[in-house]
Amino acid sequence: MTEPSVVIHALLIGIDYYEPNQLYKSLKGAVRDINLVEAFLSQSLNLPADRIHKLISPHREDADLLALRSAQAPEPTYANIVNAFDTITAKAQPGEQVYIHYSGHGGRAKTVYPTLKTGSGDQYDEGLVPMDIGNTQAGRYLRDVEMTTLLKRMTDKGLVVTVVLDSCHSGGATRGDAEIRSGTEPDLQPRTAESLVASQEELERNWLALTRQRGIGTAGLPNARDYVLLAACRPNEFAYEYAVSGGQERHGALTYWMIDTLTAVATSGQPLTYKLLHDRLNAQIQSKFPRQLPMIMGESDRLVFGSDTWTTPYTVSVMAIDLDRQQITLNAGQAQGLSKGTRFAIYPPNTTDFTDKGQQVAIAEISKRPDAASAIARILDLEEGGIAPNGTPDLGAPAVMISAPVDLVQRVRLVEKTAGDREQDLPAALVDRQSAALERVRQALAGNGWVVEAQAEEASAYQVAIDRQGHYEICREMPIPNLRPLLAIDDPAAPQQVVDRLVHLAKYQAVQSLDNASSKLRQTLSIELLTEDGDPFPDPQNPVVEDGEIVTLRLTNRGTQPLKIAVLDIEPTWAISQIPLGGMESPFFQLAEGAQEEMQLAMSIPDDEAYEQSVEILKAFAIQNGLAAFRWLTLPPLDAPPAPRGASFGDELGSATRGMADEGINPLNSLMTMIGADLENAPTTTRAATLVTNPKDEWFTQQIQIVVKG
Repeated sequence: MTEPSVVIHALLIGIDYYEPNQLYKSLKGAVRDINLVEAFLSQSLNLPADRIHKLISPHREDADLLALRSAQAPEPTYANIVNAFDTITAKAQPGEQVYIHYSGHGGRAKTVYPTLKTGSGDQYDEGLVPMDIGNTQAGRYLRDVEMTTLLKRMTDKGLVVTVVLDSCHSGGATRGDAEIRSGTEPDLQPRTAESLVASQEELERNWLALTRQRGIGTAGLPNARDYVLLAACRPNEFAYEYAVSGGQERHGALTYWMIDTLTAVATSGQPLTYKLLHDRLNAQIQSKFPRQLPMIMGESDRLVFGSDTWTTPYTVSVMAIDLDRQQITLNAGQAQGLSKGTRFAIYPPNTTDFTDKGQQVAIAEISKRPDAASAIARILDLEEGGIAPNGTPDLGAPAVMISAPVDLVQRVRLVEKTAGDREQDLPAALVDRQSAALERVRQALAGNGWVVEAQAEEASAYQVAIDRQGHYEICREMPIPNLRPLLAIDDPAAPQQVVDRLVHLAKYQAVQSLDNASSKLRQTLSIELLTEDGDPFPDPQNPVVEDGEIVTLRLTNRGTQPLKIAVLDIEPTWAISQIPLGGMESPFFQLAEGAQEEMQLAMSIPDDEAYEQSVEILKAFAIQNGLAAFRWLTLPPLDAPPAPRGASFGDELGSATRGMADEGINPLNSLMTMIGADLENAPTTTRAATLVTNPKDEWFTQQIQIVVKG
């Protein structure tokens, strides 16, 4: 791999040896992590030594690593870590990249910022644990509030920041031959609030500014565009280090498999985004440590060690492989609507173009009834409809669904109008042209796995006709507004664009309809929309707000078990986005029993004269067990002129959701299957799917419909 066109500055921190203390015992793999990363940066990226800032603390019993440490290399004390951040921020120029890799203990300590972190129960700061933490008041963490300011200075300067944290966020213990990178319990002893980063006033000001429109995120990473955070695990989970090859030399699971993946693709020439990297890491780590789920936050579609972005689809992942039985395990099951006989195309791990069937490694078919969290699929041979061998599936390989139940296909009727002057009629000049125009749509529908033409007396979900100006219109009894740009019947590309819009609308309406009213857990989650000051609206279930108004979204877990939460924003531009709870771009947010999560949202009408007011639905999904992922339900806007406005979280749309009439068909199963499958053509966006438990008993939704007035 040649040197990238952008300049990279690296800060590498590895701490095995900790000065004597009561909470954090010394590790054995953190310095090896840093040496592994340094070797990759220098050899594969040709990064010069003067742009690699390395702070390491080898274990005092590891003579080999002690001998390798340069006498001039600074130790990762609190002061030296802060100084390294400051040095890189001063040296790097706007547009250049900063890569930060930390391997060591993560800690949770009683907050020294009580005015920032108010609420019921004990309040904690999270942060990195320097080697000189000690067990006295003088020992200091690099706390999340301080990290916010350090990283804000970088992003304010225009630096493109990547942070990798191979550490825990909370307590843990030793498990067999694998060590957990955290203390055994939160640190409750009094410690100084004095900071070498900035004054108390500046730290608090930056924290408040950068966390106003998000929950408290890992390590206080600023909510800016130009960053990526890849963390070893989620809050309240474990980050393991272990002897990867069964020997004595340990590595952090995240670091080892990250470098393994980067090395494998370094010479492939294929683009690799942080999202694709995360998917591969997730499969590798979950297969060994089920209690460690890597987390990604920020600009996940950015190329690894690059500044450009690359759009990659969400896919199902291969989580286990049994070549003797010729079968694989996928991280999707009944909750994603999978059933026996569903087929998937398997691609290489670094695939970005899923329209090229020549890239397919195998075709696999679910061979028995899947459970709620996963499915076993048998690799098919040529006689069974498989493909010629093109390699073998790999852990983390993406899988695209290529079959769908017939009863989930949506029907559309092509409607011809009569001549007349009424709005529903056509001018005489268009009457004779509509048959040919609709015939072109009929031809575009052929072979489509999502929508088909309604026959005879069949009911139709949508109708397609011609309007009085010679454009195609899509109706649900009445023309659907704001489907733009207008598609002229004379445009040869318009018929296929009509079909694409029908597919999009079918997905959008299905998400609106999703409900599970019979769930026994329905009362465990409370979703409230409050004013900016935290006061209730007069009609809590149908609040009315002004354009530009800030509101507070509050989620409360009233149950006795943790809930995994996702909130979808159903917008008037026919888009569906996921609100990053806790500041994390993540499949779900874990809300502890009795806990509450709040974030502020800026509500606005799309910046277009077509909208005098809009309606937005905030729809919360919750499950108790498994690893819920709802990102594959997201959709881009169909309303072309306004750009997506996900950065402020407050977009608009919707109509009241409605339950599925057929009690025998689980609505989540149906929806996931419909969105994930196309019989012939790959959807524009292939939706992600990860572990979820039995949806009939253990998932539910709550929602709020909001009117935004101009």
